Amino acid sequence: MHTSFQHDQYLLKRQVFALTGKLRFFNSQGQLVLFSEQKMFKLREDIRLYADEQKTQEVLSIKARQIVDFSAAYDVVDTLSGEKVGTLRRKGLKSILRDEWEVLGPNDAPIGLLFEDNMGLALLRRLVLGSLLPQNYDLTIGEQRGADIRQRFNPFRYELEIDFSVDSTRQLDHRLGIAAAVLLAIIEGRQE
Repeated sequence: MHTSFQHDQYLLKRQVFALTGKLRFFNSQGQLVLFSEQKMFKLREDIRLYADEQKTQEVLSIKARQIVDFSAAYDVVDTLSGEKVGTLRRKGLKSILRDEWEVLGPNDAPIGLLFEDNMGLALLRRLVLGSLLPQNYDLTIGEQRGADIRQRFNPFRYELEIDFSVDSTRQLDHRLGIAAAVLLAIIEGRQE
């Protein structure tokens, strides 16, 4: 596993004013550790993460299984080793009221959930306040929290804090947690 995935805390920043979506991940010391730039006009989502902004070393890919799917599934692959890390599958109907994703292991067996932490706040966001009320997600592996993903309120930029330190037994593969944050940032970008 690449060293970019060995941190316990990250800050994801999505560049707002760009033709393509640019995502930058910073560690707790403020150093850039991951970079992604979405390709324009892709029918099937194919997201690549790199260890640097020059894109010299690809470290992770996130690919949609189908072109259009209400309950889309995204395979997460470590591109250095070729290893399938797992899959994130959106729960279509449940995600209308509150974002919810199923976390699957490398063999597609369910291992956890990614969900907005509060149904009332999720409804308030969708119906009244929109992006003025930051989102908060829990990523669980079995019954244990694997990560806390919080949106920071910033009217000029989309930012997510990803905290893996809540996973004291280290059950969650950080690559899967990073992929979840990427998908949340991209889906949120489309909803805005």
